[in-house]
Amino acid sequence: MSIRIGIAGYGNLGRGAEAALRQNPDMRLAAVFTRRDIQLADKNTPVVPLARAAEWKDKIDVMILCGGSASDLPEQTPMLAQWFNVVDSFDTHAKIPAHFAAVDAACRAAGTVGIISVGWDPGLFSLNRLYAQAVLPEGKDYTFWGKGVSQGHSDAIRRIPGVQDAKQYTIPVQNALDAVRAGENPVLSVRQKHTRECFVVLEKGADAARVERDIKTMPDYFADYDTTVYFISQEELQTRHAGIPHGGFVLRSGVTGGGANKHLIEYRLKLDSNPQFTAGVLAAYARAAWRFKQAGQTGCRTVFDVPPAYLSPKTGEELRASLL
Repeated sequence: MSIRIGIAGYGNLGRGAEAALRQNPDMRLAAVFTRRDIQLADKNTPVVPLARAAEWKDKIDVMILCGGSASDLPEQTPMLAQWFNVVDSFDTHAKIPAHFAAVDAACRAAGTVGIISVGWDPGLFSLNRLYAQAVLPEGKDYTFWGKGVSQGHSDAIRRIPGVQDAKQYTIPVQNALDAVRAGENPVLSVRQKHTRECFVVLEKGADAARVERDIKTMPDYFADYDTTVYFISQEELQTRHAGIPHGGFVLRSGVTGGGANKHLIEYRLKLDSNPQFTAGVLAAYARAAWRFKQAGQTGCRTVFDVPPAYLSPKTGEELRASLL
């Protein structure tokens, strides 16, 4: 049977989830739930107001939530967990424990399954940090993001008065990355690990110097980083910066044998489309949520709690024969 999937939210990530489901023949898109008036290319797929989601309680096996972490997911994931098994990509690292608790309470009360913070970081990068720490208990972790577009930072720039449009790239500092790879175990500040490049389209008559100052001094976003601002035209932004690439590295440098032997574990992602890749991860974990439910389990999970075999459409026998 096909796993009936609902998509809640239809921005870049929601469209990515729609595309991901087409690559998973054991799943089918049952409906898209949104607060906006949209038209899907597939006219046979229902578009349902998010406020009416409860009416689909028995028609959806897993709901993939594609809203933002700032305001959408903290409210929507526990709410939708009342009626559906849910998977989200909540990525505000410091608030994950509180989000987990809220979703777990909703799932246990309703008898549903939730898997939160699914994506590549948090998500696949989190798993690689866990594996590396378990294998090399004496060592140091490093995570570098980029080169890639930060959607949250780009949005923060667009909210500055005088800015018409913008894209922001996070870029690893190559010397810092090289030092980690060389086993030097450097102590690195955020400024030493990453730089930021901002490509900004100004509104007519805007003060470029003031906008640049507002960007570079923005707390929590740019103030702690070496930041370069380029002012360009809307046409150049659309032609040269239209995509949403991203990626990064997780490394652990460690020792064994009382320090006699050094080891380096490195995991890398290089993504042409951040939302489409994240959607692929969400689809795999939607399968896992469905399998937990089939096994009679309830409550919230993270990527740490999911058996790898639950992610694959292959049987255990097929996995042992082809991948082990």
